[in-house]
Amino acid sequence: MDINTIIQALGGLSMFLLAMRLMTEGLTLFAGNRLKHLLGNWTSTPWRGVGVGILVTGLVQSSSAVTVATIGFVNAGILSLRQAMGVIFGTNVGTTMTAWLVSLVGFGFKIEALALPILVVGVGLRLLASSTRWKGLGDALTGFGLFFLGLDLLKEAFEGIASSFSANLGAGVSTNWAGMILIGFVATLLTQSSSAAIAIILTASAGGIIGFEGAAAAVIGANLGTTSTAALATFKATPAAKRLALSHIGFNLITGIVALCLLPLMLGLVNLLGDALDIESTPTALLALFHTLFNLLGVIIMLPLANRFASLLERLFHSAEEDIERPHYLDATLSGTPVLAVSALKQELLRLSDILVNLLRDALSGPHSIPELKRRAEAIHTLGAAIANFITGIRPDAMEHSTANELASALYAARYYQESAQLAPGLRRLAQDQVLLSGAEKTAVSTLLQQAERCLEPELSGDHLQARELVEALRNAHRDARRQLLEAAVQGNLQVVDLDTLLEGLDFSRRAIELRIKAGLLFHTSQNAEAVAIHPVSEADLTKSLNTDQYPNLP
Repeated sequence: MDINTIIQALGGLSMFLLAMRLMTEGLTLFAGNRLKHLLGNWTSTPWRGVGVGILVTGLVQSSSAVTVATIGFVNAGILSLRQAMGVIFGTNVGTTMTAWLVSLVGFGFKIEALALPILVVGVGLRLLASSTRWKGLGDALTGFGLFFLGLDLLKEAFEGIASSFSANLGAGVSTNWAGMILIGFVATLLTQSSSAAIAIILTASAGGIIGFEGAAAAVIGANLGTTSTAALATFKATPAAKRLALSHIGFNLITGIVALCLLPLMLGLVNLLGDALDIESTPTALLALFHTLFNLLGVIIMLPLANRFASLLERLFHSAEEDIERPHYLDATLSGTPVLAVSALKQELLRLSDILVNLLRDALSGPHSIPELKRRAEAIHTLGAAIANFITGIRPDAMEHSTANELASALYAARYYQESAQLAPGLRRLAQDQVLLSGAEKTAVSTLLQQAERCLEPELSGDHLQARELVEALRNAHRDARRQLLEAAVQGNLQVVDLDTLLEGLDFSRRAIELRIKAGLLFHTSQNAEAVAIHPVSEADLTKSLNTDQYPNLP
């Protein structure tokens, strides 16, 4: 083995990796939104997710690309963790398509006869096509041609390497399962591609460097090597991405351990199937069959356990937003007992109130960014929706009239909390935009924000007089700030674009605080069941009490 052989092997591997990237990016571009539609709409069950994972990974030739897209769907709430796990399991089977390409096409005939025409068509499309979609197909075909040319270089290099080893050395290596597993693992770790590692193993097997059993152990190691990529992906990732990466790691670890324990039996089964399929004389095809079979075995083992596995993963890696949106006190089993349901509901509304107050305080001051506040506001909206669903699920035939009134008040309160949270980013924007101001207008805006902060301090106890005083002081500050901003604009001290933004921030601030106060009145009034039974509190009652008709409803 000389330096030229090593350079040829590395060059072939480099061409192979480049080809895989071109194929993945080109096919993804050519398919456009079709693959995303397939992932988002055809994965209603874990089994269908497996099928979609196999199909999409086989098409784009990259389990990593499919995994990234799947994580995006989980983060967007389009896919649940259970659905996404089915897709991830399927990608492990779909990625075996590369092994079949290498074994059946790469070693079956003269590679140049197929690769060069494909390369010509691919480059031609890339240069001449007018649409981005067809340029993507050109990239994919170019990658396909380079795939086989790189494979040809690898094959020639490994044939040269094989000639420098004795048959005894090759046999000795092939029986050392632990060593071969490590080689497969390191190959995937270095190339960051299990497909490339599998291609190296198949090429080495075809060149006679390692025997069939050793190559099978190396294939298991290459499959385990993909866990390193998944583990690296968990750093600085979202909780959903971390859970999905752990499901990938768990699948590969369990599948690898089972395949290793059953290796003699599986090799015997592969030989039987190879004889039936008339591929027993092609070691690379047998290895591709082994690769497919043990990943299918993993799906058969893991998919029935997917729900329990997902439940375990969902208890890990909580974000602040996920903790907010998950009810702490509501339980569907309470729906048949309205008294207990109302008690739990009050606890959850009190928690929602505290979360909202903290959000509004952070919006008024502190280092919190607008995107962070938006995420927390969305989490509050999700919690409010869960509260509303819980209320509508309580059996109406088992409740008294006073209980029904309490639930109506609670439903209004939850809605007000949701609406107030959605306006919190507007508060933060107004607080940040104070730097645009000076003089009287800056003082007026600062006074409004201070009054808003004071409105968050006291705990309302159903005292409508106290609420009116707070709201009136807030509105006075709002009117004064609005007048000062308009005067500044007239005098040329404030640009019209900035004026519009600031006025919108003023309105959002006032509206957010008023909604919080109205929700607090409803919540505390609903806790007095006797008062509610005598005089139910409606939205119209609150509007009249706080005299909110003199201001238009704001978004």
